[in-house]
Amino acid sequence: MTKDKLIEEVNEALEAKFPGVNFNFSQYIQDNVEEAVSGVKGENSVKLIGNDIVVLTETAEKIKTAMSKVRGVADLAVFTSLGQPTLRIDIDRKAAARYGLAPGDVNAAVQTAIGGQAAGDLYEEGSDRHFPLIVRLAPKYRQNIETISSLTIAVQDPVTNKVAQIPLSEVASINLVTGPAFIYREQQQRYIPIKFSVRGRDLGSTVLEAQRKIAEDVPLPPGYRLEWVGEFGNLQDAIKRLRVIVPLTILLIGILLYVNFASLTDTLLGITVIPMAMVGGVFALSLTGTPFSVSAAIGFIALFGIAVMEGIILLSYFNQLIEAGVSRDTAIMQACQTRFRPVMMTCIAACVGLLPAALSTAIGAQVQRPLALVVVGGILLTPILVLVILPVLIDVFSRRTRADVVDQRAAAPAE
Repeated sequence: MTKDKLIEEVNEALEAKFPGVNFNFSQYIQDNVEEAVSGVKGENSVKLIGNDIVVLTETAEKIKTAMSKVRGVADLAVFTSLGQPTLRIDIDRKAAARYGLAPGDVNAAVQTAIGGQAAGDLYEEGSDRHFPLIVRLAPKYRQNIETISSLTIAVQDPVTNKVAQIPLSEVASINLVTGPAFIYREQQQRYIPIKFSVRGRDLGSTVLEAQRKIAEDVPLPPGYRLEWVGEFGNLQDAIKRLRVIVPLTILLIGILLYVNFASLTDTLLGITVIPMAMVGGVFALSLTGTPFSVSAAIGFIALFGIAVMEGIILLSYFNQLIEAGVSRDTAIMQACQTRFRPVMMTCIAACVGLLPAALSTAIGAQVQRPLALVVVGGILLTPILVLVILPVLIDVFSRRTRADVVDQRAAAPAE
């Protein structure tokens, strides 16, 4: 039972029991980690950032409709912000001015009647703890729009100095509207997240197609933008780091090779086994239909080290034979024959060790399986290429001779 198969069976059973209901499948700890990193619970999310909550909601629904047409997108949902019943009181400034009221006077009266006003503090005897005493109207005078519309506001006649009471509806309009139940904010900007998962397809191509679909079908209002977070955001960050790590790894391998051989030609010959190793890793990913991921990239880095070690085994013995005075053709053939066993033992040890992880389909194997597939696939093919192609490259490009060895010994300081 794989994770995708389990989700599929549970989803079918739930949809049959509760038709019309959308279900989301996630892992609790993973959700908490994603929320800590991106601010949104879910494997992947699109943050629609803007100012107007109504425009955000309408645009988010359009984005959801566009993404629903992308193959591989699952558990698609918009984090609903609107839907909270909200009492909205808009002051008519002209009407209030005719009664000599400022907007602040009306707001103060509404706040006192509905929200309450602090009339004093109750201090706890023998302690510095104190509690405010709030005074406001009884619930029956503030429980619906009609009673709130009848709230009275004191108005003083400037001529007679008498105080008259006018209803709130005379100076304001009272309406029950749909307001935000929850507002997401990041860097002092509002946003609405659209969460989704990817199943049955690789993450990179799915998100790229979704981005293209949104760009075609959903024109964003001016000042609004999208931000992709979650697993895809982590993948982009990891790829940026790999763009630095992979060249640095190859550079360090080249430096170590040059320190070992003291020859630029031999260093380049040792590095040529890296493309040979990549052939097997790419073939393994393609054959199993496994998308390239960070785990696979780490597998390639490990494969580079193993492959270069095999090249060193062959190239070092070839140089030893040349130093002993053996002819080039004989040295190449003898190096391949003699180093066949060490090369194969190195490959078999790495291959057998990672073979269970490469063949595993259990829940959780999706993390380790790409790495193991790359190493196993590369190791199975690398010995053949190293023992067939590398000797040809040595024969063509290596200029190592007996005289070079003698010159190097003469140039070395005596101990």
